[in-house]
Amino acid sequence: MVLNYIWIAFFFIAFIIALIKLIFLGDTTVFSQIIDSTFSSSQTAFDISIGLTGVLALWMGIMKVGEDSGLINQLSKWLSPLFCKLFPEIPKGHPVTGSIFMNIAANMLGLDNAATPMGLKAMEELQELNPKKDTASNSMIMFLVLNTSGLVIIPISIMVYRAQLGSTHPSDIFIPILISTLVATIAGVTAVSIKQHINLFNRTILLLMLGIATFFSAIGWAIFTFPKDQVNDGATLIANLLLFSVIVFFLFSGTRKKINVYDSFVEGAIGGFKTAVRIIPYLVAFLVAIGVFRSSGAMDMLIGGIGSIVDACGIDNRFVAALPTGIMRPLSGSGASGLMVDAMKHYGADSFVGRCSCVLRGAADTTFYILAVYFGSVGIKNTRYAVTCGLIADLAGIIAAIVVSYIFFG
Repeated sequence: MVLNYIWIAFFFIAFIIALIKLIFLGDTTVFSQIIDSTFSSSQTAFDISIGLTGVLALWMGIMKVGEDSGLINQLSKWLSPLFCKLFPEIPKGHPVTGSIFMNIAANMLGLDNAATPMGLKAMEELQELNPKKDTASNSMIMFLVLNTSGLVIIPISIMVYRAQLGSTHPSDIFIPILISTLVATIAGVTAVSIKQHINLFNRTILLLMLGIATFFSAIGWAIFTFPKDQVNDGATLIANLLLFSVIVFFLFSGTRKKINVYDSFVEGAIGGFKTAVRIIPYLVAFLVAIGVFRSSGAMDMLIGGIGSIVDACGIDNRFVAALPTGIMRPLSGSGASGLMVDAMKHYGADSFVGRCSCVLRGAADTTFYILAVYFGSVGIKNTRYAVTCGLIADLAGIIAAIVVSYIFFG
């Protein structure tokens, strides 16, 4: 229901602002810009879905091989102690825990194209356990918020953008993004845990946090052993090596168990194709709403209002110029990337605004896109408090990104 109200609000706010611009400012182009955005956003949604088709087919095929070989089931047993704490509704040793782990691992490595099909696979398995098929279960909400918090340890694409735009130290946003996205994840998981009465202060979860910190440190050390001018190449190498190792390991597991690996892959790939087609209407709905909101000038007014408040409070307002990236991030990944690149072009890749914009881009994930795709893929209509908790994670990430940017970049 919350998602419904937010979606409608985008259109109503855009319409009111457009009317004001037409009547009081004489802007006769505003409505044509809005209509143009509906067409372009619809096309973008379709292009994204088609673009996802091959990736979904590939990774759902690989996941099917892992499922048929028993690898996913074995992984689920290893993760049961942790997942029993965070996902108490999931039966011990259920295969979905393996899918959830693979999705989170891909997100951590910044491998969005690999993370999405794994996440959709996990959501389908969670739907099988869901007693109310049109309402998000507690486990679905926890899983979704883990995704929207955007925990990532290797922000490859952001570092590549910085290198292309002439940054002398493209990787200097590595640690700030790591800190910001970790804050977002902790905030999101805490919000869901409070709502679901999950105790986070237990041995299993505390050991997990220690393990994550150790893993982050090891990855960071491995990356920074490369020369400064090769750090981006090193991060890309590590991520791609890990990703391809997963593919080979899954295929090896299927071969060792003497299953027909090819047939299993094809069966899973067919499911990936069907999923890609099924999410098109949900993507169209939200990308059009976001496009209308932007083209009406509502986003510019929102940023201007925040800037005025910051000035009135006597606070350093340098971060305001980077804020559009943070606000756009929950709405659109490509939109946030565009605003990030625009900030670096206008202010300089190594300026405070340019760096802060990059940290904001990496601090969280596309909440509404993930909601539309993941819940839409299984027909969830009542999202309960998923949007609220997802936005709490986003807000925490944005605040952390701004604070950390001042600490690291002055």
